[in-house]
Amino acid sequence: MIERPFSLKPFIQEDISSDFNITGRICRDEGKIIIMYELCGPIEELIIPACGIGCERMDRLWEETCFEFFLNPHNTCNYWEFNLSPSGHWNVYRFNDYRKDMQKEKAFVNLPFSIHKGPEIMRLTLEFKVDMIIPKDRAIDIGVSAVMKDMNNRITYWALDHHAEMPDFHRQDVFLIDL
Repeated sequence: MIERPFSLKPFIQEDISSDFNITGRICRDEGKIIIMYELCGPIEELIIPACGIGCERMDRLWEETCFEFFLNPHNTCNYWEFNLSPSGHWNVYRFNDYRKDMQKEKAFVNLPFSIHKGPEIMRLTLEFKVDMIIPKDRAIDIGVSAVMKDMNNRITYWALDHHAEMPDFHRQDVFLIDL
């Protein structure tokens, strides 16, 4: 098993970001990926989408509080974007190159993950078979990110690092974790 811890940074230091901390870990074990996010801080200041009945695939989850990660087979242009809403809704998109040919990844018909919320902490954990899209023996570069929306409708963007003038989670130069 390969395991990597991570800590996300806000794009711009604003009031919303100073009281929050987003950390976690991502593991690769055989043909599986396990990712766990831990958001610490005054959760009540965030707009957290309500838990849905019958969590389903939905578009535009990144417009609200959402956890995201990107998988890129090492030395290739194609990659996948995973969106996980605290509501339980989800989506996976495949791209053939930087922001090109976006399409829903059909290999996933559901993507169940667990969410645990407390007054100062939220944990989200997902385990899935990555070998449905990337062969077991292929190295993967990973970008981890999050979007947080507060009660004043301000949005902050969190990632392993930010290398552009605007937040951009799709840039392969911020896919900093290797598994």
